[in-house]
This record gives sequence, structure tokens and C-alpha cells, in this order.
Amino acid sequence: MRNLLRFLTKNSFIFLFVVLEVVAFGMLIQNNNYQNSKFFNSSNFLVGNLYATVNNFNDYFHLKEENQVLADQNARLQSTNVSSFMKVFGRLVQINDTTYLQNYVYSSAKVINNSTNKRQNYITLDKGGINGIRPEMGVISSKGVVGIVKNVSEHFSSVMSVLHEKNKLSAKIKKSGYFGSLVWGNNDYRIADLKDIPNHVNLAIGDTIVTSGFSSIFPENILIGTVKEFDLPEGNNFYNIKVEFSEDYKNISHVYIVRSLLKEEKELLESKNLEGG
Repeated sequence: MRNLLRFLTKNSFIFLFVVLEVVAFGMLIQNNNYQNSKFFNSSNFLVGNLYATVNNFNDYFHLKEENQVLADQNARLQSTNVSSFMKVFGRLVQINDTTYLQNYVYSSAKVINNSTNKRQNYITLDKGGINGIRPEMGVISSKGVVGIVKNVSEHFSSVMSVLHEKNKLSAKIKKSGYFGSLVWGNNDYRIADLKDIPNHVNLAIGDTIVTSGFSSIFPENILIGTVKEFDLPEGNNFYNIKVEFSEDYKNISHVYIVRSLLKEEKELLESKNLEGG
């Protein structure tokens, strides 16, 4: 306290000078219209910038919540997209017609763990059994196919990544419809192999590869990637095709889990074919 009083006493003339300057400045603004308007315009400019800066900080710290809201909205939009429905009675039905039957429902999820440098890579999501997630559901992102749900706990789920040597996707060339199997088995997380495309198919670099929709796990025409290179070995009936993934699996944060409402019915029917031989 003594030091404070000593400091104030020692600098009393400076404080008095500052107080008189403030009073003089206030009188100048109050008694002159030009200075008055300039001062308030400047004040409004500074206060406006201050509010904008504060708002920018608030927006930044709320990005996580905003991303989750957007992901949930996208999931709902995906569920209402026409590709999530199937026609019941042929071609002449219209969207929103009651004869359309919903086939796919989407849920958003966040990636909380991910591996890309192993032969068998998995992704962990922050949604589990209490969120309605079940094994064998498809997982996609806004850029393409991600994997298939393998195991589920109460609050989490484990996804067999596309970058898993035992994962095999039914894929097709979008422009021609010819389908084959997409497998990953090399050391490059960006490249996969598309197999079983016959040698008479017209193929070009950059052709789009999408899901075939045959498996009931993924809807048809979900993007997988593009043809990066291909060749036809002499005497071989099928191409060797390298596909560059559209998704960067080293930089993936939000995904959508796809649930087929008709999967069990389709698989039950197909199992009867196997039983019948």
C-alpha cells in the first residue's frame, strides 16, 4: 500500500496531465460538430471491428458443434435422396409417390481412430449399438466409399476399411455399367485394383468407378475413384486396372453409416438359391 501511494505521489503530475487531456478532449468533441461526428464514426468503426473479432473467435470455438450439425443434416438429406428409394411398380412412378419404397437410411458419425499403414486397416467411429449401428452396414463419406462395419460395442463401432486386404467391393465402370471386384492389396493407400473387367470393354484413363449396388451394403453409384492406369496382358481375357481412390483415407473425419432397410429380405431370398443348389 505504501509503495502504491508513493507511486501515485511521484507520478501525480502525469496523472493530472492525463486527466486534463481527457477533459479537454471531451470538451473539444462535445462543443464541435465536426470533431464530434468524426469521433463517433471512429468509435463505431472500432467497436464494430471488436465485435467482429469476438464473433470470429466464437465461431471458431463452435466449429465442432457446427460440423456435427451439418453432418446430421447431410445424413438426413442422404436418407431422403431419390437414390435411397426403390421403385415398386416400374418406371412411371413419381418422386414422393407412395409407391416409392425407402431402401437406405444414413447416420452421421465421427472418425476417432484410423489406420492406413497396415495390411488390415480399421477405422473406429463414435457411434455404436445404442445408435442403431449393426455389423455389415456400409460406411461412406462425402468423397466416396470408406468401408464396412465389422464390430459394434455399445458406444463405438469398428469399420473394416477399404484399405483391408480381405475387403472386396462390387464396383462398376459408370459409363458402361461393366462390373467387377475392387480389392486393395498394395502398399499405396491411394490405389486399388479393379478385377474381372473383360478385354472387350472400352476403357479410358479417368473413367469413373462407382459401387454396383449388388451387395445391399452400399447404394448404387457411390463414388469409389477413377481409372489411373490399365493394361491388357497378352493372352489374358481381363484387364489389369489401377483405380485411384476419390477419398483421402489419411485425412478423413466425418462419415455416414448406411443402413439398408431391405438387406435381410434380399439376403434371405438369395440364401434360398444357395440351399437349392
